[in-house]
Amino acid sequence: MKILVFGIIGLLFSIGMIAPSFAHTTVHVEPYEIEAGWGIEPPVVGIRNDLILKVIERGEKEGTFTGITSAFKDVDATVMFGGATKKIDINSDPKPGYYFSPIIPTKTGTYMVELKGEIRGTPIDIKIPIEDVEPTAVLDFPPTSSEGAADVAALKNAISSLQQDVSKLKSGETEVTSDGGTAYDFAIFGLSIAGAAIILAIIALIKRK
Repeated sequence: MKILVFGIIGLLFSIGMIAPSFAHTTVHVEPYEIEAGWGIEPPVVGIRNDLILKVIERGEKEGTFTGITSAFKDVDATVMFGGATKKIDINSDPKPGYYFSPIIPTKTGTYMVELKGEIRGTPIDIKIPIEDVEPTAVLDFPPTSSEGAADVAALKNAISSLQQDVSKLKSGETEVTSDGGTAYDFAIFGLSIAGAAIILAIIALIKRK
């Protein structure tokens, strides 16, 4: 019985009777509906994605619509984040009325798509907010946050200890009595190695994240 149920669900997905839910935003510019969102959701920083746009015109019968082809022939599209903007090329999907533009979001937060121009004589000047880009933590497994916090704390302690040693050596609080300059040079050399080790540890931590 279970096999039969799962088989029916799989069949419904394959023929499109059950569709995934997307957090897309729809704006009405009569007579058109313009929808914008991400191709892969949730969108994650640093991972390639697509900005998805759909331009349709509703039919007389409820639930029917026509996809608008060549909708971006006279429309400029710009992706916006904070004060940063970038004009993007819009590619046509084989399905009429559907469009996409590849993008790799580099920061977490809210993105917007600005459209300016005209579609078949209808002026278009809109900004459409799309779903916020998330940090990689939403996909990380196993979680690394606690381990990362411990590593950062350990590095801070090591740097603080190194700074104290250098300060004591310069002030004379730490005595170097063996052969004067040579011993002092060795002490500085040892502290330099410790400093280099800390820097390498920081680089390794950054790469791991």
